[in-house]
Amino acid sequence: MVQFEANFDGLVGPTHNYAGLSYGNVASQSNAQDASNPKEAAKQGLKKMKALSELGLIQGVLAPQERPDIDTLKRLGFTGSDAQILEKAFREDPVLLAACCSASSMWTANAATVSPSADTEDGRVHFTPANLTNKFHRSIEHEVTGRILSRVFADERHFKHHAALPTNEYFGDEGAANHTRLCAEYGQAGVELFVYGRSAFDLQAPAPKRYPARQTLEASRAVARLHGLSDSTAIFIQQNPEVIDQGVFHNDVIAVGNQNVLFYHQQAFLHTEQALAEIRTKLPGTELHFIEVPTADVPLQDAVKSYLFNTQIVTLKPGHMAIIAPTECRDTPSVNAYLNKLTELDNPIREVHFMDVKQSMRNGGGPACLRLRVAMTDVEHAATNQACLMNETLFARLNQWVDQHYRDRLTLSDLRDPALLQESRTALDELTRILQLGSVYPFQR
Repeated sequence: MVQFEANFDGLVGPTHNYAGLSYGNVASQSNAQDASNPKEAAKQGLKKMKALSELGLIQGVLAPQERPDIDTLKRLGFTGSDAQILEKAFREDPVLLAACCSASSMWTANAATVSPSADTEDGRVHFTPANLTNKFHRSIEHEVTGRILSRVFADERHFKHHAALPTNEYFGDEGAANHTRLCAEYGQAGVELFVYGRSAFDLQAPAPKRYPARQTLEASRAVARLHGLSDSTAIFIQQNPEVIDQGVFHNDVIAVGNQNVLFYHQQAFLHTEQALAEIRTKLPGTELHFIEVPTADVPLQDAVKSYLFNTQIVTLKPGHMAIIAPTECRDTPSVNAYLNKLTELDNPIREVHFMDVKQSMRNGGGPACLRLRVAMTDVEHAATNQACLMNETLFARLNQWVDQHYRDRLTLSDLRDPALLQESRTALDELTRILQLGSVYPFQR
């Protein structure tokens, strides 16, 4: 069978806004209160998906959440018509309303953790939606996320879907943003790296002091158990607490891997050499490339500002990889200089492609945040919902859909507009028909 890795990007929703909801995410907080452009954001995301498809990669689309989330506002005590609920929420608690309007599901690296069939005990691809308990606006996503994933990957012969972990701080799970996989070939058994910020039960263990550690060791171990991973397949690595306190809220802001390449900052992990030794032990016979970026070459703040490690590393042909980077990497001198040098070194990364995803970047998410990686075989690919896979026809159709339904300017005050709710529902109802998802949203059920 043929094996490869597909990328499923989150489509930016109609309520994309800058509310600064993500404490610990420097970009999110620094651009709070600015006006956003949902139409431009969605089109930037679609251009990125199309570009990767044109590079020969399998590229999929994941639908956004229903926002504003009227059901959650009702659960929190707001009553009346939809228009009255929105107005009451805006007057009484505008931050809560903003949270219930967040388009954060665009960052599908947080949607779930995915283990390919080559690694799992039952030989199926496993999905566990992330509970995202650390941030309220994201904690209300996982039920619909699981429903969408189960419609995209519906064949139970090939795909296994789990419920999100219990929603409490002990099992805080941020999905694939703290998970990567190394292997010789996508279809061969590899090792899955679960990077956590703290141990919830061991209060004496190292932990950040300023910003929250969103992923716990306990959550990572639970997902590995659910996915049927063995001791030889799963590795648990602690993120350096000091970098979390400097704005590295997820591992994918400081490290990224693909096949036999692990690309990471010098300060990324707490016990780097121990982790690398374990990877070598569990991947015997594999030629591994550990690319450590020295602080002297790229200061930590430059790495965070540019999202050097929130890039995608993709395989274009055997032994030939490319980095998909935001244009901020090109515009940050230390990072641009490093990338120019990187492609000349002895490693499989031979190309760098810069993508404009500024609307996402201003809210704290780069190219890697926007995609969920699914390693699969050609048989599993054939069993995937084909209507969700990017091609010329879908690209044109979704651009028309965005033009028809999205605003080109949105402020926090606009979130109370009942017309925005109707526009969003009309758009999503049509989108579920385009992507052949059925009734996945509360307003459809």
